[in-house]
Amino acid sequence: MSRTTTVTTTLRQRGLTEPAALAAIDQACRRLRLPTIRAVLDEALAAANREQLSYQGFLAELLLAECDDRDRRSTIRRVKAAGFPRQKWLGDFDFDANPNINPATIHQLATGDWISKGQPLCLIGDSGTGKSHLLIALGTAAAERGFRVRYTLATRLVNELVEAADDKQLTKTINRYGRVDLLLLDELGYMELDKRGAELLFQVLTEREERTPSPSPAMRPSRAGQKPLPTRGSAQPLSTDLPSAAPSLKPAPTLPAGPHPQPENYGSQLNPGEQEDHIAPVGQQPDPASIRPTASHPEAPKSLDPESGGPIGTHQPSTRYPAS
Repeated sequence: MSRTTTVTTTLRQRGLTEPAALAAIDQACRRLRLPTIRAVLDEALAAANREQLSYQGFLAELLLAECDDRDRRSTIRRVKAAGFPRQKWLGDFDFDANPNINPATIHQLATGDWISKGQPLCLIGDSGTGKSHLLIALGTAAAERGFRVRYTLATRLVNELVEAADDKQLTKTINRYGRVDLLLLDELGYMELDKRGAELLFQVLTEREERTPSPSPAMRPSRAGQKPLPTRGSAQPLSTDLPSAAPSLKPAPTLPAGPHPQPENYGSQLNPGEQEDHIAPVGQQPDPASIRPTASHPEAPKSLDPESGGPIGTHQPSTRYPAS
């Protein structure tokens, strides 16, 4: 029969003088790693005397200050870890220069509800319409709300996957990208991937799709008319069109990020004639075969070598994609 030992710590009168008490507090804060309490102690003591705070109120103020500062430092670390190439904020976006973009829609996206629900987001528009600005700004807002975010160019990600496959580190690399809550793929539609690059990218998207119970979306800008990425799931994606010189923009299918039930009439929910910016369900999801640029698409990615990224028993030459 196992025994449970209960250790009770009791307070004891130490008879410390005020200078000794301050020194003991400083030492204890260092030991317990409470830098904020150390930094604000003198100010908090003065405020407590001035406002005649109770002991409970004084202790609460110190602990809340420590918690607030830890949250602030955590936010800074998450934003830095996201790897944004530059700082972009929603407050700096010129909605007047982009009248077709609804500010209420963008600010609703900044709440991050779609991330928690596992809904992908596709930003569509011509060059110079603000896709990357919104991508980084929404990613920053997500990091500030506690989500783990990672930003990368699509070509950079594919090059990293190619190198990882050559070094037998592909599984480790895919798992690293699968763990983040939000993966931002910029400039996805600017160049066409070859067969191996598309297969490697598809493995990352598949890994993210299969992670449960908290599915994570992939958010990407895209071009009208580009070949869609495949998806094996059925999450209902979001899309938003940015103003374009073209007479119309049609949202491209995007990758769902988790197991969701297939909506009824999924392929007929989008009005093809709609030109005004909106967030709406996108049309019928493509077959996984569409990821390959060639017309023929044999079975697999399930037959792919998990380390080399190519079909089992074959050698795939390394391909490098020029960084934008």
